[in-house]
Amino acid sequence: MNRIKVSLAAVIAALTMVPAFAAGDKNSDNDRQHVLKIYNWADYIDEDLLYNEFPKWYKEQTGEDIKIVYSLFDINEIMLTKIEKGHEDYDVACPSDYIIERMLRNDLLLPLNKDFGDTPNYLEESVSPFAKMMFSKLEASGKDANDYAVGYMWGTTGFLYNSAYVNDDEVTSWSAIRNPKFAGHLFVKDAFRDVYGPLLMMLRQDDLNSGKVTRHQLAFDTSDESIALVEEYLKSCKENIAGWEQDFGKERMVQGKGWLNLTWSGDASWAIEEAAELGVDLRYTVPEEGSNYWFDGWVIPKYAKNQKAANYFINFMCKPENAIRNMNEIGYVSVCASPEILEAMEDPEAYPETVNVSYMFGEGADSLHLNPVMYPDQSVIDRCDMMHDSGDRTDALLEMWSRVKGDNMSMIIYVVIAVAILAVAYAAYASNKKKKSHRRKTRR
Repeated sequence: MNRIKVSLAAVIAALTMVPAFAAGDKNSDNDRQHVLKIYNWADYIDEDLLYNEFPKWYKEQTGEDIKIVYSLFDINEIMLTKIEKGHEDYDVACPSDYIIERMLRNDLLLPLNKDFGDTPNYLEESVSPFAKMMFSKLEASGKDANDYAVGYMWGTTGFLYNSAYVNDDEVTSWSAIRNPKFAGHLFVKDAFRDVYGPLLMMLRQDDLNSGKVTRHQLAFDTSDESIALVEEYLKSCKENIAGWEQDFGKERMVQGKGWLNLTWSGDASWAIEEAAELGVDLRYTVPEEGSNYWFDGWVIPKYAKNQKAANYFINFMCKPENAIRNMNEIGYVSVCASPEILEAMEDPEAYPETVNVSYMFGEGADSLHLNPVMYPDQSVIDRCDMMHDSGDRTDALLEMWSRVKGDNMSMIIYVVIAVAILAVAYAAYASNKKKKSHRRKTRR
């Protein structure tokens, strides 16, 4: 999954929205009650579940047919813009935690209906209390996010490293990105939120240890002083960074071209498994100063036309066997924590050392043989906190990130690029209009 947040991309999305809406205004199926429109990240679901299993299950539960219309996004803000500004009638979307906050504040979500009659309620039976507790901490103008959203996948931010070049004790701190040993072999995720939070924890470590500030308070700290502190530190180690990667970092690590990668646990889990087949020993750790954990969740946007099917789909995604299939397919970790999932994921042979995951699976789960990248120990969770929406401070963070990377193009240049892309989008729309039905038929 690509969780990159880029303001220019959001602007371009808004500018190119006219042809996109023109293409989607006319629904070939006049009966919208039999169409479920889903908006999700790329490579973030088992498509057999999506296109084959869910329609069959929905028919069994309701006696009704359903057709899936599936669309992809790769930036949270693009998804948000299409719903907020374009009133796109997606029935289900999968935003990240901080965007769920923003959507709730802006009254862009419909409440969930958790009454499925004779159908089992997997939302209540399978979703971990840990995920529900985290969602209850989302700042949503007095609303309980659990009434509007259900977690899907979650993970942490940390270091993926090659043990042939990096010792375990060299990555206990985020200051590893400043170590000249890794110059030219360090890749950093091009995601300002995922970098800013952990570095702020490191730079304010004395205040955290003394109790002057809490991790939860730092999760909301986007003051000028804190932004300047992180910016100065990033600039001091910029010469070490071989690349600001959006999705290629894990592949560089697998190939042995990268030694150290500041990345997400999901990318790390994939890379570790791929590298092992090539005889490369990659490892993952969350530095001692603390980090972010993040959540993506299913929501029903305000302009949804098929709330019934949307609720059933979210329930279906929480069915234990489906959560397992999705995890196996995409490499990320489900928020579901039923006994079936625990049984499927525990492997004493592969993971001889145990982890305390009682926060996830409840009492008695304090010594289990699970993948510590996917299921971090309680000690790791205790030094992490969730990211939150930075609101009107988002631009200040983006500007800092741009200065650090050296993206100094003027707004005029951005506008010129956006206009050029708009022209290309219109041309593509016009030239491909006749091919539209063929593409849809192929996609089915």
